[in-house]
Amino acid sequence: MAILLPEQIFNLAPNVGKSYYENLTGGDPATITVNNFSEGAVALVITRVNEPVTTYVIPGFNSLSLTVDNLLVAALLTGTVPAFGSIHIATAV
Repeated sequence: MAILLPEQIFNLAPNVGKSYYENLTGGDPATITVNNFSEGAVALVITRVNEPVTTYVIPGFNSLSLTVDNLLVAALLTGTVPAFGSIHIATAV
């Protein structure tokens, strides 16, 4: 069964991080889509069960979709400039 979480809009100030998904009870397969509508880059930080933390930098006016297994945390982190856009997460249980 898939669980589609509502699309979340982000508007983050410079040097700010925010978690948009947390499941600390074991992780789930998930698909994550980030749309960056700002000029500055935003980093998608992924934490999975028994895996190193992975960071994907999404340049301004770009998007990224990926599928991961055993997702624990999905967070966004800005650099020296603010960023805004949307993040959408779907999990399979």
